[in-house]
Amino acid sequence: MTKRKSKGAYMISAVAEMYGIHPQTLRLYEREGLLKPSRTEGNTRLYTDEDLLRLEFILSLARDLGVNISGIAIILQMRERMEEMQRQIQDFVKYIQQEVLARATAAADPSKGAIVPLRRAAVPPANTAPQRRK
Repeated sequence: MTKRKSKGAYMISAVAEMYGIHPQTLRLYEREGLLKPSRTEGNTRLYTDEDLLRLEFILSLARDLGVNISGIAIILQMRERMEEMQRQIQDFVKYIQQEVLARATAAADPSKGAIVPLRRAAVPPANTAPQRRK
Protein backbone atom coordinates (compact mmCIF):
# COMPACT_ATOMS: atom_id res chain seq x y z
CA MET A 1 0.00 0.00 0.00
CA THR A 2 1.30 3.48 -0.85
CA LYS A 3 0.54 7.03 0.29
CA ARG A 4 -1.39 6.47 3.52
CA LYS A 5 -1.42 4.40 6.64
CA SER A 6 -4.79 3.70 8.22
CA LYS A 7 -6.68 1.10 10.21
CA GLY A 8 -8.98 0.04 7.38
CA ALA A 9 -8.35 -0.56 3.72
CA TYR A 10 -11.32 -1.38 1.51
CA MET A 11 -11.44 -2.47 -2.10
CA ILE A 12 -13.60 -0.59 -4.58
CA SER A 13 -16.29 -3.30 -4.72
CA ALA A 14 -16.71 -3.31 -0.94
CA VAL A 15 -16.94 0.49 -0.79
CA ALA A 16 -19.46 0.59 -3.64
CA GLU A 17 -21.61 -2.00 -1.89
CA MET A 18 -21.36 -0.27 1.52
CA TYR A 19 -22.60 3.04 0.09
CA GLY A 20 -24.98 1.74 -2.55
CA ILE A 21 -23.14 3.26 -5.47
CA HIS A 22 -21.67 1.85 -8.66
CA PRO A 23 -17.88 1.30 -8.78
CA GLN A 24 -17.83 3.57 -11.86
CA THR A 25 -19.03 6.41 -9.63
CA LEU A 26 -15.99 5.91 -7.41
CA ARG A 27 -13.74 5.85 -10.48
CA LEU A 28 -15.38 9.08 -11.68
CA TYR A 29 -14.79 10.74 -8.31
CA GLU A 30 -11.15 9.68 -8.52
CA ARG A 31 -10.81 10.92 -12.12
CA GLU A 32 -12.27 14.29 -11.07
CA GLY A 33 -9.82 14.50 -8.15
CA LEU A 34 -12.47 14.26 -5.44
CA LEU A 35 -11.06 11.01 -4.02
CA LYS A 36 -7.48 9.76 -4.02
CA PRO A 37 -7.43 6.13 -2.93
CA SER A 38 -4.16 4.38 -2.25
CA ARG A 39 -2.91 1.70 -4.63
CA THR A 40 -1.39 -1.71 -4.05
CA GLU A 41 1.59 -3.05 -5.99
CA GLY A 42 -0.93 -4.62 -8.38
CA ASN A 43 -2.60 -1.19 -8.84
CA THR A 44 -5.76 -2.15 -6.91
CA ARG A 45 -7.53 0.81 -5.30
CA LEU A 46 -7.66 0.73 -1.51
CA TYR A 47 -9.91 3.16 0.35
CA THR A 48 -8.88 4.15 3.87
CA ASP A 49 -11.14 5.24 6.70
CA GLU A 50 -10.18 8.83 5.83
CA ASP A 51 -11.26 8.22 2.21
CA LEU A 52 -14.60 6.87 3.44
CA LEU A 53 -15.23 9.99 5.55
CA ARG A 54 -14.50 12.14 2.52
CA LEU A 55 -16.79 9.95 0.38
CA GLU A 56 -19.59 10.31 2.92
CA PHE A 57 -19.22 14.10 2.72
CA ILE A 58 -19.25 13.96 -1.10
CA LEU A 59 -22.33 11.75 -1.13
CA SER A 60 -24.06 14.04 1.34
CA LEU A 61 -23.43 17.02 -0.93
CA ALA A 62 -24.60 15.11 -4.00
CA ARG A 63 -27.60 13.25 -2.55
CA ASP A 64 -28.91 15.58 0.13
CA LEU A 65 -28.08 18.96 -1.37
CA GLY A 66 -28.07 18.17 -5.09
CA VAL A 67 -24.59 19.60 -5.67
CA ASN A 68 -22.98 18.58 -8.98
CA ILE A 69 -19.40 17.31 -9.36
CA SER A 70 -17.98 20.75 -10.19
CA GLY A 71 -19.68 22.24 -7.14
CA ILE A 72 -18.41 19.41 -4.95
CA ALA A 73 -14.85 20.04 -6.19
CA ILE A 74 -15.14 23.76 -5.33
CA ILE A 75 -16.59 23.01 -1.88
CA LEU A 76 -13.81 20.50 -1.13
CA GLN A 77 -11.14 23.00 -2.23
CA MET A 78 -12.66 25.72 -0.06
CA ARG A 79 -12.87 23.31 2.87
CA GLU A 80 -9.18 22.38 2.47
CA ARG A 81 -8.19 26.06 2.28
CA MET A 82 -10.20 26.83 5.41
CA GLU A 83 -8.53 23.96 7.26
CA GLU A 84 -5.11 25.24 6.17
CA MET A 85 -5.95 28.78 7.29
CA GLN A 86 -7.15 27.39 10.62
CA ARG A 87 -3.80 25.57 11.04
CA GLN A 88 -1.95 28.80 10.21
CA ILE A 89 -4.02 30.74 12.75
CA GLN A 90 -3.32 28.11 15.40
CA ASP A 91 0.39 28.32 14.62
CA PHE A 92 0.24 32.12 14.84
CA VAL A 93 -1.60 32.01 18.19
CA LYS A 94 1.01 29.57 19.51
CA TYR A 95 3.78 31.92 18.34
CA ILE A 96 2.11 34.91 20.04
CA GLN A 97 1.70 32.92 23.26
CA GLN A 98 5.39 32.03 23.19
CA GLU A 99 6.33 35.68 22.58
CA VAL A 100 4.15 36.86 25.47
CA LEU A 101 5.67 34.24 27.74
CA ALA A 102 9.19 35.18 26.65
CA ARG A 103 8.51 38.87 27.29
CA ALA A 104 6.95 38.12 30.66
CA THR A 105 10.02 36.16 31.75
CA ALA A 106 12.23 38.97 30.48
CA ALA A 107 10.33 41.49 32.66
CA ALA A 108 13.16 41.32 35.20
CA ASP A 109 15.27 43.13 32.61
CA PRO A 110 12.93 45.73 31.03
CA SER A 111 15.36 46.61 28.25
CA LYS A 112 15.05 43.04 26.88
CA GLY A 113 11.29 42.75 27.32
CA ALA A 114 10.30 46.05 25.75
CA ILE A 115 9.13 46.19 22.18
CA VAL A 116 11.18 49.36 21.73
CA PRO A 117 14.11 49.51 24.18
CA LEU A 118 13.96 52.48 26.53
CA ARG A 119 17.09 54.64 26.60
CA ARG A 120 16.18 56.58 29.72
CA ALA A 121 13.18 57.11 31.94
CA ALA A 122 10.85 59.91 30.96
CA VAL A 123 10.87 62.36 33.89
CA PRO A 124 9.39 65.86 33.58
CA PRO A 125 11.76 68.78 34.27
CA ALA A 126 11.70 70.05 37.90
CA ASN A 127 10.39 73.63 37.40
CA THR A 128 7.51 73.07 35.01
CA ALA A 129 4.62 73.47 37.43
CA PRO A 130 1.83 75.61 35.93
CA GLN A 131 1.73 79.26 37.14
CA ARG A 132 -1.47 80.65 38.63
CA ARG A 133 -2.82 83.97 37.39
CA LYS A 134 -4.08 86.58 39.80
